[in-house]
Amino acid sequence: MNFWENLLRYPRFFISSMVGLFLVLVTPLLKLAKEIPNKAILFSFLVFGFGGLLLILNQMMNTDY
Repeated sequence: MNFWENLLRYPRFFISSMVGLFLVLVTPLLKLAKEIPNKAILFSFLVFGFGGLLLILNQMMNTDY
């Protein structure tokens, strides 16, 4: 195999790994969303969790947002 062909495989492997990780993380949340009768609670936890994560990352990187 040529060196450059082998080198081009790494980005494809990275992208497929990230898609697989995303699917593994999202699938239980989708199953949970089907079982919970009040989806507003799940949505609010996701929004507040994402917002908290953004605040923590902004403080860690010391950015003025």
